[in-house]
Amino acid sequence: MLAYQHAYHAGNFADVHKHLLLFATIDLLLRKDSAITFVDTHAGRGLYPLAAAQTQKLQEYQHGIAPLWRARESLAEHQPLLRDWLSALDEAQPGRRLETYPGSPWWLAKRLRAQDRLRLFELHPAEHEALAQQPLAPGIKRLREDGLQGLQRMLPVSTPRLGVLIDPSYEVKTDYTMVAETLIEAARKVRHAVLLIWYPLLPAGRHRQLLQQLKDSGLRKLWRSELTLAAPEHSSHGMYGSGMLVLNPPWGLSEDVTRAMQAIAPLLGEAASHRADWWVGE
Repeated sequence: MLAYQHAYHAGNFADVHKHLLLFATIDLLLRKDSAITFVDTHAGRGLYPLAAAQTQKLQEYQHGIAPLWRARESLAEHQPLLRDWLSALDEAQPGRRLETYPGSPWWLAKRLRAQDRLRLFELHPAEHEALAQQPLAPGIKRLREDGLQGLQRMLPVSTPRLGVLIDPSYEVKTDYTMVAETLIEAARKVRHAVLLIWYPLLPAGRHRQLLQQLKDSGLRKLWRSELTLAAPEHSSHGMYGSGMLVLNPPWGLSEDVTRAMQAIAPLLGEAASHRADWWVGE
């Protein structure tokens, strides 16, 4: 299915959750000199102007990145991770106002070093065309193909380390199973790979299938972070929360992200909350 376009949802609370955690992971991985291959399996456009017609239709950023942007000075004062993340976000703005929200390709490309590699997969023709126009650093490969299949094809990688973000739209129900199978196979081929999986929290609860499949696989060191805006029973339709799983999280990630999420959750709604735990043992 090639209907999904993220521009309608750019900068929403799930983007905040996903990209803050991605930023924190990149920061910790880059504290070692050895080269990394980064892979984004569902890259999207790379940059999203908030004034675009698609984004303005739902304006989900008004309840996501916008309140954090307004509170950025107070957040930065006590939270090093939020300070650095919001400072990076500021660099993506053409002026002094919040006008653009960067997608995962931007967050990944921004910190890329000479020894690192980045592979961006995007199957949707319009999304890939927009991604191809983004002014990313030379040497970054943008591939129009299925990201899950593309990841499997390129493993193992030539660099000592591997970092992967997997975040499909899950509009196709089989995505949950396919994501689990991809993570399991990638972990088998590259044992120390750091893999981040995003999943939506929806009333249907299909994410539980993904979680259980990974638990049954025998994988170890899976850390879970979930940001919820409401209880499932209070959300008759639509996404009530955002989930992230990290396989082999870098040391310190869980503490850094938990502190940051506890600081921003109150800005996202009265009922917003964050929880984190080891889905499979430490």
